[in-house]
Amino acid sequence: MAKLPVQKIRDLARGIIAANPGGIRYTALVDAISQQSPETPRNTIHGSVWNLDSIFPSEIVKPSRGLFTPVQAGSEAIVVGKTEEIAETGAKIKESDFYEPFAELLKNDLGDVVEVVSLGGAGLKSKWATPDVIGVYKPLAKNHIKFDIEIVSAEIKIDQQAPVVAFGQAVAYRLFSAKTYIAMPKTMTEEDKDRLESLCMLFGVGLVLFDLDEDNPRFEIRMRAQRVTPDMFYVNEFADRLKSHDPDKFQKLFG
Repeated sequence: MAKLPVQKIRDLARGIIAANPGGIRYTALVDAISQQSPETPRNTIHGSVWNLDSIFPSEIVKPSRGLFTPVQAGSEAIVVGKTEEIAETGAKIKESDFYEPFAELLKNDLGDVVEVVSLGGAGLKSKWATPDVIGVYKPLAKNHIKFDIEIVSAEIKIDQQAPVVAFGQAVAYRLFSAKTYIAMPKTMTEEDKDRLESLCMLFGVGLVLFDLDEDNPRFEIRMRAQRVTPDMFYVNEFADRLKSHDPDKFQKLFG
């Protein structure tokens, strides 16, 4: 087989990635191409495939360092737990009913953000990176000393049986967030409250409890989130996803 030109290498790489819905590592991809075309210099392969996610953004993504996946893989967020409940009054309530009230809590009561928006659902098409509420703490024009923007994320559940799920998601958001919060109903069992509070204390995750009353959730701040240093690779990945999904919300937060 003759040495492959750059475009042929990329076409071959696209086919290999498409055949691996769980993703393929960069080195494994180079090895696979080299095995199919031994005459092609490895340096030529490296130079042709290192930025495939930028060349073919509608086909290939790089969800983590050195990992290529086809866009279809994991493109839908996984929604775990009930997103609707029946309140004690008999009224049907939705999880999304509490996004805006919690956003106001983050901004006005906790003062952890200066801009905040609601996301939720499968908006960013990633089970790892779709908080219900996202905000930023950033320098204002009046600040004499400037500082880096900090992302603050929150996961809100109305299903009292889902504290472990909420905790897992909140911890995942720390990849790109300086602070993360969990908001859970006060109707959780005392055992679940104690365990969740202990986990939040260990990992620096903020914990807020609330009543299942959309008109007056009566938020109770059990623990404020501790600041951590996120991974800038995932910070930028999150920003790219948000900008693609909703440019207006991106501009509000980061503009």
